[in-house]
Amino acid sequence: MSGKSPKIQPELTGKRDQFKTRLGFVLAAVGSTLGMGDIWLFPYRVGQFGGAAFLIPYFIFVAFIGYIGIVEETSFGRGTRSGPIGAFSHAMVQAKKNPAVGKALGFIPTIGSFGIATGYTIVVGWILRYTWVSITGALMTNPSGPFFGAITGSMGSLPWHAIAMVITAFILIKGVARGIEVVNKFMVPLIYVLFIIFGIRIFTVPGSLEGLKFMVKPDFSKLGEIRTWVFALGQAFFSLSLGGSGTIIYGSYLADKENVRKSAREISVLDTLASVMVAFLIIPAAFAYGKDPAAGPPLLFITMTEVLQSMPGGRIFSVLFFVAVAFAGLTSLINLFETPIAAAHQHTKLSRTSSVLAVCAAAFVIGLPFENADMMGQLMDIVSIYINPLGAVIAAVIFFWVCNKKWVLDEVSKGSPKPAGEGFHNYGKYIFCGVSVLIYLINLYFVLVLKQGSIG
Repeated sequence: MSGKSPKIQPELTGKRDQFKTRLGFVLAAVGSTLGMGDIWLFPYRVGQFGGAAFLIPYFIFVAFIGYIGIVEETSFGRGTRSGPIGAFSHAMVQAKKNPAVGKALGFIPTIGSFGIATGYTIVVGWILRYTWVSITGALMTNPSGPFFGAITGSMGSLPWHAIAMVITAFILIKGVARGIEVVNKFMVPLIYVLFIIFGIRIFTVPGSLEGLKFMVKPDFSKLGEIRTWVFALGQAFFSLSLGGSGTIIYGSYLADKENVRKSAREISVLDTLASVMVAFLIIPAAFAYGKDPAAGPPLLFITMTEVLQSMPGGRIFSVLFFVAVAFAGLTSLINLFETPIAAAHQHTKLSRTSSVLAVCAAAFVIGLPFENADMMGQLMDIVSIYINPLGAVIAAVIFFWVCNKKWVLDEVSKGSPKPAGEGFHNYGKYIFCGVSVLIYLINLYFVLVLKQGSIG
């Protein structure tokens, strides 16, 4: 290690909220990843690319790429006690460059997080409505396709959109320790419990064994296709919520005594476990009832509804399933909103409560024209393809290339019995940053040239 480590980190005082426990941070970080990437997209990708054949490269990329990204973004936030706007600005101060450049770059992931949150609130509204009709039993009698089309049409779920926003705002007003941490400590473990209960039921259904075989027996011909590896890389990167925003802001609330690298390993494992659990539920269910496991986005709302309608005791298990999905959606939505809310609170004179109300109100109003599923999809595509991945690239490059190397290694090593060495920094600087840029370019190539859609 060379050079002095600049002391730019503000103190964690009583004025700045923080996670009270490392477990609270880990569960909140896991909750932030348990969104549609894990529950909606992952089973589709597994079905699309040969079951276990997709899992092999996915596990590899989570271990060697995703883990480093979590360490980087968490350490960046903790070291600067800020979200991306303040973090990038601090980095420029370290490098004796214009901090205004860092602030400007920090707006990219902040806007990206706000944009995703705006559209995602609509999706969570759909999920809450599915949860409600599961409870009332109406889900068992509604034709799945027309029902999904009705609620995703123009203003088809406006009240549920509003309910999703109100619940999220209420939690965020409570702050980090009394809101985000408490909710995730309750919801995240319950998500796993509900999925386990649902899984036990699925594996008693005749025909589900074929889906289980599909999940554990690789189709090795798929491993010879470059698309399997490309999409596994994109899924590993994006499902861990690496966007230069949410993980940075959660890291800014983490105490110095906590071991970031240990936490990152646990977050990677728990997120991967959740993704695999969902795939092990949805795909065997699809096989058991003769549905297509590669049905795409309708797999969650249409295919699973048809499965539940056909299943003995389906009403009870529909409640378990959609409550778990609703909790996953809300924990992810909380994280998405925290970045712009923290920016408003930190960089203006607004109080925490006023910041929450202003950001959530703006997102709700902006989201109204996107109530239609087609319009909402376009919004999500623009943000998730062009803005969020760019935020991840910027964060990685600034952390490993702009920040002082000794400062980086000191921040990564805090709370750990074994300090990070030169090898870690070199791996992050050359391998992780290189792969981050590569993912961004490949994603653009698949979208703009091949017209095959996003890889993550």
